[in-house]
Amino acid sequence: MSQVPGRPPHPPPRIGCAGWSIASRDAALFEDGASMLARYATRFDLVEINSSFYRPHRRTTYERWAASLPAGFRFSAKLPRTITHEHRLRGCGPLLDAFLEAATGLGERLGCLLVQLPPSLAFDARSAATFLAMLRRRWAGGLACEVRHASWLTLRAEALLQRHGVARVAADPARHGADARPGGDPALAYWRWHGTPQIYRSAYDAAALDSLAAAIAMHPASDHWVVFDNTAAGHATGNAAALQDRLQAGPATDAGPRARRGK
Repeated sequence: MSQVPGRPPHPPPRIGCAGWSIASRDAALFEDGASMLARYATRFDLVEINSSFYRPHRRTTYERWAASLPAGFRFSAKLPRTITHEHRLRGCGPLLDAFLEAATGLGERLGCLLVQLPPSLAFDARSAATFLAMLRRRWAGGLACEVRHASWLTLRAEALLQRHGVARVAADPARHGADARPGGDPALAYWRWHGTPQIYRSAYDAAALDSLAAAIAMHPASDHWVVFDNTAAGHATGNAAALQDRLQAGPATDAGPRARRGK
């Protein structure tokens, strides 16, 4: 990671997966653990909770997850679809309260909230500003938004995200070009890689992972979160481990290529 002279170094990028399932072919990447989540945490320090999008979890469930993990581990929790897809960000204060009352059971390990918008939701400055202000009154931590309508990739939308400290997710595959790169809050860069060419199922090859590693290394954000969501065929853990190895090894030099482990 490039650094500004005189400033303390940025923390290393957080790398993980959407969920903590471990494909059998990747079992050797992990040490033993008392649970699948604890075992996952022997390799990665980040996991994205996607199940919260589909169904609510009890606060005691979040508390149990947090209690089993090392202090440096962080969760990103995805807002429920009732907020983003059914209410479409309008009139959802009570839903936010219920979600946060449960999810904050993760304590300090809840590092970020993820808002994934439906592809049909166009940018509306008034409703977006109302929602983000309402959310920020309840949550001061990391906040990332995966926008999927082209109207969110405008200077006006970008300014609104920055004003509320919201990182715009860099998604792969990108829908509109500019959404391949992080945006919004310059302090947080949040990548979500879903699998290409077959979304959720395809593995990323070495060239794609090299490109992602280079983009992360060059991005000036102080915090980098990278999530692999290509979980349907079990490729996320292998790809995440391979990216982790690339970033730990640093850039290739004239002395020879960087060592590559994992997938």
